Amino acid sequence: MGSLRFDGVIFQIFSADHPPRHAHGRYAESIVIVEFWRGGACLADRRDALTPRNAKRNDVMKVVKAAQEHQAELNRLWEEIHENR
Repeated sequence: MGSLRFDGVIFQIFSADHPPRHAHGRYAESIVIVEFWRGGACLADRRDALTPRNAKRNDVMKVVKAAQEHQAELNRLWEEIHENR
């Protein structure tokens, strides 16, 4: 597992995780799964993308914005963690 912190958001990438490239962003009481695409980072389109399901919109947006601004660093961490799998 690897983690990075940006703007108060802790991003975790797990070695056992699967494609597509994504990170688990933690901010306040929320966990947000963001995927990385060429056009930028976005909220994952899956049932477990938000914890809790009623996470505060501002918290979710903070995680997504931090992921978009630091996508290059998060992609590098994904590569480092998954290169030997």
